[in-house]
Amino acid sequence: MTSSGRDGAGADWSWRSGRPELVALDIDGTLVDERGVMPEPVRASVRRVVDAGVPVVLATGRSWHGTQPIFEHLGLPPGLAVSSNGAVVVEHPPTVVRQEITFDPRAVIARVQELAPEALIAVEVVGRGYRLSGHFPPGELSGEMTVQSIAELAAHPVSRVIIRDPDRADEEFLDLAGQLGLHGVSYFIGWSAWLDIAPEGVDKAAGLTPVLAHHGIDPSQVLAIGDGRNDIEMLSWAGRGVAMGQAPDEVKAAADAVTAPFDEWGTAVELDRWFA
Repeated sequence: MTSSGRDGAGADWSWRSGRPELVALDIDGTLVDERGVMPEPVRASVRRVVDAGVPVVLATGRSWHGTQPIFEHLGLPPGLAVSSNGAVVVEHPPTVVRQEITFDPRAVIARVQELAPEALIAVEVVGRGYRLSGHFPPGELSGEMTVQSIAELAAHPVSRVIIRDPDRADEEFLDLAGQLGLHGVSYFIGWSAWLDIAPEGVDKAAGLTPVLAHHGIDPSQVLAIGDGRNDIEMLSWAGRGVAMGQAPDEVKAAADAVTAPFDEWGTAVELDRWFA
């Protein structure tokens, strides 16, 4: 049986088996709130997907260090997860890094120093934490934090560079991102004055591609849910991309459908459509 239809966004969708063959989920704003709390109805809905034997893959901008607690809280079976906006693919448990794509951060860091010398800079150390130019606001990063000089931060290839300026208005930060003139990298602007910079061509869709190859699943049979600008590529790529109700307009425009906002358990609403 094939399930198909047309949503308000005007995109066709269809499932060969009547439901998705793989579910890809963003974390922040999709599974947990700004305090990191996951509503029990959302967790229960994800568990129904797992119990149906359908792979659930976390696809997040978080580091693996910040992803692992969510993986374990959901009780996901051993499998793959996509972190660092697609630059890192991890198999867990036990934790094995299956893919880490890196780039030379020197040009990006030098340009940030030129345009916004007051901005905080962090580079990820996969599975451990971050090396950073100064401490970020409490709760924004997790794992080991090692403060280093700019020269030390730029000395080695990295999977991600984070630029953060808590004192700059969001609109000003958007302007800064445009002024950086980034070439040879991908970048994702967060909800606040936050910029994630990744290797060129790397995004959540790219990170999910080897996961699908592992499972032998076509992207047309994937259900993806997210709420951030770093979800746009994933939502456009998946057979059914669903934006959370609180997502920015450009994220909704990239999606096939829009579910309820997080505080109305929008993730559970969408998952229960297929796995109730």
